[in-house]
Amino acid sequence: MPAIRTLHPDDWPIYRDLRLRALADSPQAFGSTFAEESQRTDDIWAARLAAPALGAHQQGWPFAVEVDGTPVGLAWVKMEGAHASVYQVWVAPEARGRGIGAALLDAAITWARARKATEVRLDVTAGDGAAARLYRRMGFLDVGAPVPMAGRTTFEQAMVLSLDA
Repeated sequence: MPAIRTLHPDDWPIYRDLRLRALADSPQAFGSTFAEESQRTDDIWAARLAAPALGAHQQGWPFAVEVDGTPVGLAWVKMEGAHASVYQVWVAPEARGRGIGAALLDAAITWARARKATEVRLDVTAGDGAAARLYRRMGFLDVGAPVPMAGRTTFEQAMVLSLDA
């Protein structure tokens, strides 16, 4: 049974490992690269999780999912004015197809609703069929046309989920 939990400052090695696995597994899906992020020091990884725990958790929070105690997924949700944005969504290949991505998104959406967000926004790599299908099943709709990803040859599609209902 998957267990979703928030990551806290002492969990930075879990976050680092999940993030680096995600970048290695899906290099075209994220705005940064494995080469860039693998050069970060332990202090930088720890600082990334310290900010939410030091009171900014009202503005952003990382979630991890574990199966049998093993971390297999990640999502980060952040308030940006009246809306929330979801970043860094990833599920390990061995855990895909089991509803884990949907559970992570549900946790992020629930977090956003609790903070009275009017909508949740995200970007997905255009042509990333499984991710885009997941987001659409969760109620996200395309916004505009795909745009080039900075520094990449791929495009990304903006999507939004209205929380007004």
